[in-house]
Amino acid sequence: MKRLYENELIYGRLLSVDQPHLVERYNKALQAFGIKPTELTAFDIDKTGFSPQIAKELGDYDYLDPNGVNRRFIILTPSQVSLPVVHTRFSNTDALMYEFYTDNMRVINALTIKDVIYGEIEDNVSVVNDMEDLLSIQQVEFRVLSADDVIGKANELRGLIDRLKHTADAWRDDAMLNRMVELSKKVGDIRENHMVPEHVVFRHNAYWTSHFDGAYIFVDEKMTTVISNPDAPGFRRSRPWQVSYLPIGDYDRVFRFLAASKRIELPRASWIEETGFIEHRAEMIIRSIIHEAEPDVDMTKVDAVWLQTWLHRNANLVTKDGRYPFLNQIKREIAQNGRVDINEIPEEYRFMLVRAKPDHPDAWLTNRLICEFNRVDFVSRYIFNKQAFYDDYEEYDVQYRNHVVETLKATYLNDKAALRARLYGLD
Repeated sequence: MKRLYENELIYGRLLSVDQPHLVERYNKALQAFGIKPTELTAFDIDKTGFSPQIAKELGDYDYLDPNGVNRRFIILTPSQVSLPVVHTRFSNTDALMYEFYTDNMRVINALTIKDVIYGEIEDNVSVVNDMEDLLSIQQVEFRVLSADDVIGKANELRGLIDRLKHTADAWRDDAMLNRMVELSKKVGDIRENHMVPEHVVFRHNAYWTSHFDGAYIFVDEKMTTVISNPDAPGFRRSRPWQVSYLPIGDYDRVFRFLAASKRIELPRASWIEETGFIEHRAEMIIRSIIHEAEPDVDMTKVDAVWLQTWLHRNANLVTKDGRYPFLNQIKREIAQNGRVDINEIPEEYRFMLVRAKPDHPDAWLTNRLICEFNRVDFVSRYIFNKQAFYDDYEEYDVQYRNHVVETLKATYLNDKAALRARLYGLD
């Protein structure tokens, strides 16, 4: 993982916390969670406040996610809104945190001037034991606290102001007035500076979770669909009248669900030809075949001429594998007819030809699921399912790890937005 870290392919784009007062505030939040304060004087944090350095120090990468549900968060600065979430058990943690930041930005701006914000993303489940626990999560509520209780003091001041306005002779209560002055010195004028978050309840929509070796939950108007390992507790037994269960290894049923729910774009010339999508898939496949056949080849030095020579020299091997010739055939068919009949494609090959509909709300989640069936495409795995990519990376030998890193640097890190837009139509 060292090479990934050095090239910002893991824990990249985090915020450095190295000012003593911010470290002190972070420690106050840790102590409020019952966690030992860090002895580090500098560390990095993500959107939720998770720090890989502190996780390593504690020997616990789930220190903000102890039960894999009701995720904790620590907010030191509003600038965390633009950071990624680098460690989570739910794929929509990032989106929920972003909504909380944007809907309460004035409050977060005001509070973090003087204090640290911390709390939990609460739902009605304290631990996930079976599928029913996941399905019962329909919305979450941010329980928000602050180390110096600025939020509590602001609430108290607001109550005293209301009493002053609406209770006769309240202005004669010197103790109350003195308390108001004392509180206002700590929280400021709450008529101008909002100090209590107002938007704290958010919808918990479609998502992936790492529970039960990975499960996808898609929510439609009349049906919820679970795609996971059929050995997951509660699979097919929890709410069968309103939940459809698909084994993640059933290529045909998973594909037909995505197509019927209009979550994927089928192979058409309208988007295939201008994106280079088939060429990308083919390149990922052929590089995987080469490495498997000749592990000692330095893939970082492979160019178009070398690649073409290798293909001619190993035509039988490539033909036997079948995937590369298949994609070339699909390219020719799309060029001639503008489309292919997906029903004539073997089910194990269909996921090589599709992407999520870019304008669908579940586009990122759908692309993540498609990556489950295209493991050799490490570029797409890195974009949509980093944890799976890191697991794959651990299985690569040193030679291929170097190739993977150099490829990601040249293709994705060079211009992330451009690659996402070209291959997947995503902003």
